[in-house]
Amino acid sequence: MFGIPYVYTQSRILKARLDYLRDQFQIRENDFLTFDAMRNAAQCVGRVIRGKTDYGIMLFADKRYSRLDKKGKLPKWIQEYLRDSVCNLSVDEAIMISKRFLRQMAQPFKPEEQVGMSLLTVEQVAQQERKRDRKSG
Repeated sequence: MFGIPYVYTQSRILKARLDYLRDQFQIRENDFLTFDAMRNAAQCVGRVIRGKTDYGIMLFADKRYSRLDKKGKLPKWIQEYLRDSVCNLSVDEAIMISKRFLRQMAQPFKPEEQVGMSLLTVEQVAQQERKRDRKSG
């Protein structure tokens, strides 16, 4: 993803929404615009991974994603991969890390060996359902 997907701020509808959020909830314009942009960025890169066995590379090609005010508004599942060691890389460093990742992921694996690690067993699914039922019941 190149840049941060901020919305067009001169829209009358957006200005009315920002006025409402400021007046009713004391939400600053910049906070809302940043939150909305990070939500859009997360939705965009989230399309890379759709299932448990999918993999892909998400590249945030903008230094601003490493700032706390931006990074903190991304979902936790993205934040956990935005370690300092993989932020603010050169193009060559990013290519090297990407190649290593893709080489590792291209190795054959047997799904039955993944049960209990990256895939849940039937028993683990049942256990999770029981936990959920106890919490909601």
